[in-house]
Amino acid sequence: MEKHMNTKIEKLDKRLELAYLGGGDKRIEKQHAKKKLTARERIDYLLDEGSFEEMGVMVTHRTTIFGMDEQIFYGDGVVTGYGTIDGRLVYVFAQDFTVFGGALSETHAEKICKIMDQAVKVGAPVIGLNDSGGARIQEGVKSLGGYAEIFHRNVQSSGVIPQISAIMGPCAGGAVYSPAMTDFTIMVEDTSYMFVTGPNVVKTVTNETVTAEELGGASTHSTKSGVTHVTSANDIQCLKDVKTLLSYMPQSNKETTKKVPYEIGNELREHLIDIIPEDTHKPYDMHEVIKGIIDEDSFFEIHKDYAENIIVGFARIAGRSIGIVANQPMQLAGCLDVNSSVKGARFTRFCDCFNIPLLVLVDVPGFLPGTDQEWNGIITNGAKLLYALSEATVPKITVITRKAYGGAYDVMNSKHIGADLNYAWPTAEIAVMGAKGAAEIIFRREIADAENPEERWKEKEEEYASRFADPYRAARRGFIDEVIYPKNTRRKLIKGFQMLENKDIVKPKRKHGNIPL
Repeated sequence: MEKHMNTKIEKLDKRLELAYLGGGDKRIEKQHAKKKLTARERIDYLLDEGSFEEMGVMVTHRTTIFGMDEQIFYGDGVVTGYGTIDGRLVYVFAQDFTVFGGALSETHAEKICKIMDQAVKVGAPVIGLNDSGGARIQEGVKSLGGYAEIFHRNVQSSGVIPQISAIMGPCAGGAVYSPAMTDFTIMVEDTSYMFVTGPNVVKTVTNETVTAEELGGASTHSTKSGVTHVTSANDIQCLKDVKTLLSYMPQSNKETTKKVPYEIGNELREHLIDIIPEDTHKPYDMHEVIKGIIDEDSFFEIHKDYAENIIVGFARIAGRSIGIVANQPMQLAGCLDVNSSVKGARFTRFCDCFNIPLLVLVDVPGFLPGTDQEWNGIITNGAKLLYALSEATVPKITVITRKAYGGAYDVMNSKHIGADLNYAWPTAEIAVMGAKGAAEIIFRREIADAENPEERWKEKEEEYASRFADPYRAARRGFIDEVIYPKNTRRKLIKGFQMLENKDIVKPKRKHGNIPL
């Protein structure tokens, strides 16, 4: 009996040894030569030590044609299972490039779908570590069906559990649409790329010559397309970024993010008064405002290099996780445009899905004018940000630091679209438009008839500014709850978010709204 059991154990040992070896030593060496970790190394680094429980380790493909029956690898090119990150349950899949180039087969997809289904049942995040050459062409439509099964689950899981995609190698063709539907995509510089059609197809169809890096590398997608939210220098940094990102999120839409211990002390920030220039036409860095009101070193920026006229990202205030949406006067004077509107809307909707309070910092002179913006749909794209902030039911606080002009004032979480608390610094200017343009319109005839039109225009500009270039008219109407000293901002936010912690809104019954996509 004991001998019989030992034989069975040896058989299991052999199979596990083969499974853990993936595509073999030579292919692992090639992976390392490309400065890439293997699938199992990535999981080991990502999860708490000893916490990984693998599922589907003995799964193999079912294809017998094209000599595939002679190429059998346990796990079939993807490692799946669950474990913990800082003690929190997560599900993870890591595609193994050493096995068929990580190509997705029917069984490969089934393994991913299985953990996605279970993650929804128990309410835990899913993290995908993508490193795949695409669909396994030997399987034809079965591999395409596998992709579609994953896509469907991405959609059904959206807004229920957080989904994070790390692109740690190639991700091409239909494979790109799963990360695109997850909440956040992180790409590794120099070793990862994403595109629907590769350089060879592009060359054939459009006669354009382009490299894989130029077409779909991390730099391209972080600056030009906005497809990726974060870029990382290497595999290790990417996995660190996944952990950090996850720390700002709850397990599911039924929970809130756990607070980090924080002891209230002196929350005044005297230096905030020095940030806004005396000349209202001069820019300043909104990052300095953010730095002055959040917990030290807690800002994790999203889309850092894309649509830089708006800043979005996660931070903590008194240990509480919040999302920040802020105009950036250093870029396009902080104007809203097509890309920044979509960037802000997407981030807002994520925070609302997962009960993360929102802080909106406003210095916006309006929407960016021009044919380029109008022809590219600034109307519908600007409406996305308006829709997202109007729809959001999480605690929402706005601080107007300087300009809040025109329709952009309404869009940037004004009291009128459901903000809970609206503060303004004494430097705030709330008006339909800037004083110069307003004076030109209101006093056009008077300026034209004057002996010195330029001097009269200047006088009328100052007259308009004296009436509207401050927050007090809005405060008198209750559109601003309080005009505050800049140094008090952090203290006000701590108290405000604490007060709003149990906010609850009952929404009208409907299937879903129709955001202007």
